[in-house]
Amino acid sequence: MAVRRLAEAQPDTFAFTQENRAWAERIIAKFPAGRQASAVIQLLWRAQDQEGWLTRPAIESVAKMLDMPLIRVLEVATFYTMFHLEPVGSKAHIQVCGTTPCMLRGAGELIDICRARIHPHPHHRSADGALSWEEVECLGACVNAPMVQVSKDTYEDLTGEVFEALLDAFARGERPPPGPQNGRQYSMPITGLTSLKEIDYAADDVPPEGRYGADAGRSAGAAPSAPTPPAAEKSYPPGELLRAKQARRAGGAPKASGADPRGPATEAQKIGRVDPTGRADEAAARAVGEPAGQPKGHSAKVQPPERRSGEDRAAQPRSDRDSETGDREG
Repeated sequence: MAVRRLAEAQPDTFAFTQENRAWAERIIAKFPAGRQASAVIQLLWRAQDQEGWLTRPAIESVAKMLDMPLIRVLEVATFYTMFHLEPVGSKAHIQVCGTTPCMLRGAGELIDICRARIHPHPHHRSADGALSWEEVECLGACVNAPMVQVSKDTYEDLTGEVFEALLDAFARGERPPPGPQNGRQYSMPITGLTSLKEIDYAADDVPPEGRYGADAGRSAGAAPSAPTPPAAEKSYPPGELLRAKQARRAGGAPKASGADPRGPATEAQKIGRVDPTGRADEAAARAVGEPAGQPKGHSAKVQPPERRSGEDRAAQPRSDRDSETGDREG
């Protein structure tokens, strides 16, 4: 992360508005006496929201309100890239994620667009002062890369064309809906749900059919096409494989209409599911008295090793005792 410093030109004073001051006092009152410092990020964020960027007088004011050393508040303000330490665009400040997942998915193109549309260098405003930009570290939506953040909102699954349209909207003073820009819901696969289909989701948790892939831009009047499930799921009814696995964990045969997707199991395997090495089968066989690898009905009880009393061991020749001890240790 690049070194972050306060801007050279600073205003003389800062004061929360009456409304923001009352809000800050309510936030501070939520913390136990002596723990008011826990409100530092919330108060700094509110100061930035009021002024557009975080000034040194604002940092000093927050430190005084929370009875914190100034250096401690400066540490917080200079660490998090969510805090703007110099004036930014009046309509939007674009923070482009430049870490590896986003770079692999096209963040370099987004940065080139910022250089061409806003300013060749980060932390500079456009000619009209409306927009500014910077490259930042991970913004926490790697699975939806590439992405940018504007104030508290993130815009994900971007392409160069979509990003250009977002900049046009910001320049007009609009605030486009945040989140993925390709039609998917949150971090859901672009083809739709592939697991946990048997769960009853809330209406706003799963988008309507036709929101994915080629149907993402379909008009409201057009008939959407249902997402095609992956080939692996066509073999079993919804929930069949999950019920089979749960039944095996419980030690019984799966209660399902079809055959067990994992095949028949011996009594030993029902207790300890077979693994590639076969060790689980051997352990389970010992638990039920069934030798691993033999069909049911041909098993023999595995007898525990004979235990010798202290007197018997004393009467046993030393060489035999040493041999027996070595066998156990081996």
